[in-house]
Amino acid sequence: MERSIKKTMMVLSGCAASIALAMIAVAFAQVPGQLPGQLPGQGPGPSPGPAPPPFHIPHLGPKPERQAPEPSTEGQVYIVLWFDTEDYILPQSDDAAKRIAVFLTQEGIPATFKVVGEKARVLQQRQRQDVITALAQHDIGYHSNLHSQHPTVAEYESNLGWEAGVEEFNRRERPGFDDVAHIFRKVPVAYGQPGSSWAPQVFPALQKWGVRVYLDEGKQVGLRGRPFWYGGLLNIFNTHDGEQLRPDETWSNLDAAKIQFQDTYVALTSRKAGGLVSVMFHPCEFVHKQFWDAANFSDGANPPRDQWKLPPMKTPEETEKAFQYFENLIHFLKSFPRVQFLTASSAAERFRDPAHTHVFSPSEIGVIAGQVDRDVTFQTADSFNLSASEVLYVINKFLAGTIQRQGADALVLERTPYGPDSVADPLAAKLVVPWSQVAHTVVDVQDDIEKTGRIPSSIWLGSQPIPPESYLAGIAQAAQGLLQNAQPPDSITFPPARLAAADYVADDSTDLWDWVIFPHGFHAPKMMSLAKLQAWTLKPASK
Repeated sequence: MERSIKKTMMVLSGCAASIALAMIAVAFAQVPGQLPGQLPGQGPGPSPGPAPPPFHIPHLGPKPERQAPEPSTEGQVYIVLWFDTEDYILPQSDDAAKRIAVFLTQEGIPATFKVVGEKARVLQQRQRQDVITALAQHDIGYHSNLHSQHPTVAEYESNLGWEAGVEEFNRRERPGFDDVAHIFRKVPVAYGQPGSSWAPQVFPALQKWGVRVYLDEGKQVGLRGRPFWYGGLLNIFNTHDGEQLRPDETWSNLDAAKIQFQDTYVALTSRKAGGLVSVMFHPCEFVHKQFWDAANFSDGANPPRDQWKLPPMKTPEETEKAFQYFENLIHFLKSFPRVQFLTASSAAERFRDPAHTHVFSPSEIGVIAGQVDRDVTFQTADSFNLSASEVLYVINKFLAGTIQRQGADALVLERTPYGPDSVADPLAAKLVVPWSQVAHTVVDVQDDIEKTGRIPSSIWLGSQPIPPESYLAGIAQAAQGLLQNAQPPDSITFPPARLAAADYVADDSTDLWDWVIFPHGFHAPKMMSLAKLQAWTLKPASK
């Protein structure tokens, strides 16, 4: 399900590329009903990163400046340490969060504290500026507005469509985001869902707020336990190695956790790419015996505030044992020479997406198009990766620009289009369409993507709608033909195709929602169908 962009390619000289593009422009001048004018403008993309051009071939645009090489990161083990800071009922959890933050600051270890909106407001009401200041020495993330009060995120999103779900998340959750930013005087850089209350509609809202990383654990989507891009955000999600460092119920498994990490360290440092370990704790778990929300909101319960109960507490000895486990574990992890601790913001920099600063040459577009087949998925290369939506965007923009006589313009991927908002009927058999109609559709699709920011659910070839997977397979064939023959084909064949990248998104089941807070038997088939559509945005994250 993964395509590797081959290095073996047709290398065009600058002169040959110009001749080929001129010939294509002449050929397109003969298309009946050609649409004149330029494509809709786009805003500026992310600032250029340090990644060099991946294929060492000429580019359509200014030559990038030579940059000094970065220090080697081969075999590096990155540890992302994060804390769901959520308990706004038990006052002792405030001191637990402060002790953790102060300890890490003293150790010189950066972490990320994902704070619930109500928790931030309660800290302010309790006049715990000492806690706020201690946590603010680290990255601040966001962990929803009310966490476990019903309806939770997945509950209220479960029956909503794409646009309505984005708007509802913004309505319910933006106030808490703003409160966290105001109280901590830091804009949250990461988000993670409460419990397993995950939803795909949150991603456009988070991206609009300036959030860069989805940092949590869950089973809804994943890429072999490694960081990945999904919904336009870097996802550190559905990892495996960090769970092995978690304490058991009595916090007595430190020796076993150390052995597990030693094995993980050896495995990751033996790989050139190294790896990432995501380690999480809750400050409240250092002081209580039962989670604050389980004591009040389990199985769909939603009591009024005056009926909230304090959870049972650990003894002072049990609390100290928990802190000793944590502090000894951190000292142990810190002792390994190739370990580097990352916050959410430093992870976003380390795994910055070089595809969004790359200028694509005709040769590269030909190679990208050549990797497309009926199993539509992401593509990987040495220096950048492309999601399926990015593959469609790059190929379609190349064709649209050539049709509209803009073929000599630099082709830059400035954003990742979202996936469709609904499922189209698949093609039952291949469809052959005259090139004149395909040319009109290519320009129309480009206009649609630029204005909506997502892949269309159905793409119209005259009176015939086809799914975007089949459309991508067809235009990939068209791009290859144009680059090889410098003229448009008489017709294009659109085959039945499927989104193979959706295999990395889980099917809906009650196992996905194994959180004590949900009503018994909760599941969300409509929402997981939307999640599979957003697999158009899925691709590995590489440093």
